[in-house]
Amino acid sequence: MLNKTTTMKESQKTEFKKSLAERKEILETISAFANSKGGKIFVGVEENRDGSVKEMLGLKIGGKEIENIGNEIRQNTDPVIYPSIEVKEIEGKSVLVIEVKESQIKPVFAKINRLPIAFKRIGKTNQKIDANELRQILSEGKEFLWDSQLCEGASLTDIDENSVRSFLRKARFERRLKLNLETPVKEALKRLNLMRDNKLTNAAILLFGKNPQRVFLQSEARCARFKGTEPLEFIDMKVFGGDIIDQREDAVEFVKRHIMLHARIVGTERVETWEYPIEAIREAITNAICHRDYEVSSNVQVRIFDDRIEVWGCGPLPKPLTIEDLRKKHDSVLRNPLIGKCFFLIKYIEQWGTGTNRIIKECLKHDLPEPLFEEVTGSLVVTFRKYRISEDILEQLNKRQRGVMEHLKTHKKITRSGYVRITGCSERTAFRDIEELSGRKLIIRRGGGKQTYYELA
Repeated sequence: MLNKTTTMKESQKTEFKKSLAERKEILETISAFANSKGGKIFVGVEENRDGSVKEMLGLKIGGKEIENIGNEIRQNTDPVIYPSIEVKEIEGKSVLVIEVKESQIKPVFAKINRLPIAFKRIGKTNQKIDANELRQILSEGKEFLWDSQLCEGASLTDIDENSVRSFLRKARFERRLKLNLETPVKEALKRLNLMRDNKLTNAAILLFGKNPQRVFLQSEARCARFKGTEPLEFIDMKVFGGDIIDQREDAVEFVKRHIMLHARIVGTERVETWEYPIEAIREAITNAICHRDYEVSSNVQVRIFDDRIEVWGCGPLPKPLTIEDLRKKHDSVLRNPLIGKCFFLIKYIEQWGTGTNRIIKECLKHDLPEPLFEEVTGSLVVTFRKYRISEDILEQLNKRQRGVMEHLKTHKKITRSGYVRITGCSERTAFRDIEELSGRKLIIRRGGGKQTYYELA
């Protein structure tokens, strides 16, 4: 228990608030502490004019409300702040203590009346950061990206030398990296920008750590084969730890174990084909591992069902990319530039923003529909779908519709006028047929206005 003799007083790193009704001021202080040297906010304390404690008011608060406060702080800070929140007994009163650490990613904005505003701590006051200072902070901000942050408590003894040597061999072969294979590990990591001030970055541990999960428990790839088409019953499940370079191939091999390999004779040669394009699956898994938000506590996931494969990343697309951008030419936007650079050096990615375009191309070449790109509960999900329409479904279609479904297998798309031309039906009948196929989710509408056409869903 703390008491008044501790001479608590507002300062550079201490702030008092009477109650949780002062939400706006609490958010301002969180931004100020995060942009400065951190600090603690004591809620349930009234102060004198000089900042000393006038009275311990205390407050009544339950566990659910603490959780709600944490959620509210996360929703109203950018980048997201995850403070420590606990109730402490001071002079026999329950006081809420919100502890905020200095953020390595600056500036931190608080959403005040829906407007993002950044604050800094000067003495015992919060002050808005002016535009000139913001520009300076932003110009220096690259070093504060998560993968370039220093990994506290990690040392060279945590690095697997064999993994580094293997990487150097592959990088020399794939991209002609000018680093001697006998270069000392410390020097190699410095040359790759994976060490700063003689300390390891987060990226160094993820790429070459002996046990990255000791530091980053969430840095795993979770793979499962489910029975049927719903994530209810497992047939097989594996969780892959270790470094993220190995995780990529472990996940791909898991997929291979659970999909069909078809063989056919072409001329005099036996040709084997996977039921899904392996290169597209590998690209999606690589993207999920490379571009994920490693501050999110969930794992990269690969979910295999009877009718599809889903690759779940962690976190949304990095700004300013949108889901629509993934289906066309777009810039390469790296959430983790150091990881991305190392993946580029071993030819896991190309850094041209063409990865999703290659995924689409491989699926179409494989006579599969385009994959779906979606954001589900804040995470990017890529879904590879089989083209499989059961006989039961076909029997429910009329002759015109069955003919058009066969046409789409080969020709990929059709317009309403094309439907009329192929089937010989009227415009009204074509409209009705197409609406039914869309309602059954067998075809999907693309374009708009006179440019409207339909593809297999």
